[in-house]
Amino acid sequence: MKMWSPRSGQALDPDFERWQRSFEFDQRLLKHELAASGAHARALKDAAILSSSELVDILQGLEKIGDLAATSAEFLQDSEAEDVHHFVEKQLVALIGDSGYKLHSGRSRNEQIATDLRLYVRAAIDQQRADLAEFAGVLLEKAERAGDAAMPAYTHLQRAEPVLVSHWLLAYVEMFLRDADRLADCRKRVNVCPLGSGAVAGATLSLDRRAMAASLGFDGSTANSIDATSDRDFVLEFVNALSQLALHLSRWAEEMILFSTQEFGFVQLPETYSTGSSAMPQKKNPDLLELTRGKAGRVIGNATALMISVKGLPLAYNKDLQETQEPLFDSAETIIALVPLVTGWMQAMAFDYERMQQAAQSGFMNAWAAATYLVERGVPSRLAHQQVGRVVQKCVEKACEIQDLPLDELRSINPLFDQDLYTSLTLESVLAIHDVPGGTAPARVRQAMAAAKRMIETISEGVNAHP
Repeated sequence: MKMWSPRSGQALDPDFERWQRSFEFDQRLLKHELAASGAHARALKDAAILSSSELVDILQGLEKIGDLAATSAEFLQDSEAEDVHHFVEKQLVALIGDSGYKLHSGRSRNEQIATDLRLYVRAAIDQQRADLAEFAGVLLEKAERAGDAAMPAYTHLQRAEPVLVSHWLLAYVEMFLRDADRLADCRKRVNVCPLGSGAVAGATLSLDRRAMAASLGFDGSTANSIDATSDRDFVLEFVNALSQLALHLSRWAEEMILFSTQEFGFVQLPETYSTGSSAMPQKKNPDLLELTRGKAGRVIGNATALMISVKGLPLAYNKDLQETQEPLFDSAETIIALVPLVTGWMQAMAFDYERMQQAAQSGFMNAWAAATYLVERGVPSRLAHQQVGRVVQKCVEKACEIQDLPLDELRSINPLFDQDLYTSLTLESVLAIHDVPGGTAPARVRQAMAAAKRMIETISEGVNAHP
């Protein structure tokens, strides 16, 4: 039996009927549908629509449906179910008889799908935040192990200044902690309950919306039934947050790909996450990293598809909203599958610290330190910049580094240069001079690692605190 009746009594065109079904993809909402249906059943009992025995039968039937779905893939092979709501009703009636039809009293599929999607997004956010905390934790562990190892930092993909390897890794920690924070903020707006909104105007029975919301772990109920049944802002916000996360993962992957090339040689690709070439036996290809980079386009495309799907919809529910489900599911599940893999990659990879250290000491990356030396002796910054530029030009002509120039040649450009300049040009001194919060001076980086560790622990504790 369908959940609706045709006005004319005519059957649907069979091709259209198959085409418009959503059960093939919305069956992933089954556990959320069962939970929400249980909350609605209890509200019906409190409203004297269900007897105590009917409530028990319905709750036991819903539990049985969940058990069967978990243990039998064939159970979900239903060619008649229009959607997950129809499937649950069919199975419930098959298990407990016609009293199963009472479960739909006072509610609409419009509020059901809105509730199920919020439960799905909330669960996905909690999983993704836990995964991000683990990934950030692995990045932090790598930073701690790097100690005082240095590497070049780049601007315009040209060597700029030396930084600690740990400082560079902490930049990614900051990115992914922001992503976790965005998801937490999104969760606040997700976590309101549409149950009791009916089809558009509110339930026709006196249902305790507050109790239904509380039983499902929501912070409260939606404020307007028209908005509640048609709102997909939380889906757009969630997938846009995932697209930002995917962008960060793509940037991380791109840099790891670059640094793993022979030209850089900073990163050693882990065999367990790399493949070879079908033609060239010597190849080790960064497949996980390349797929990570590619997945960003997929998630960003989903975010765009979602916005286009809802941009012209009048209030309230329209069938177009069915088209928001697959981009949501694909984005959430892409990220849920991806983050643990990049975490495993990061655990398995290795750095060539010696090569990174050597690269950090060539290419005039101590030029700003030389200019700072003059600034500290009263030379205006712009003039110091120009004078050190002339020093670099001399070095280019002589094919040497700044610290290799004799003192008399340095003094020919500015007599304030003295013997202690050479000490200020060492790698250790150049790193130490960036002694500000957020800088790469070793003491500051140790402070930053401690702060990052506290933030990661806070995320993990917050996720574990949710039911």
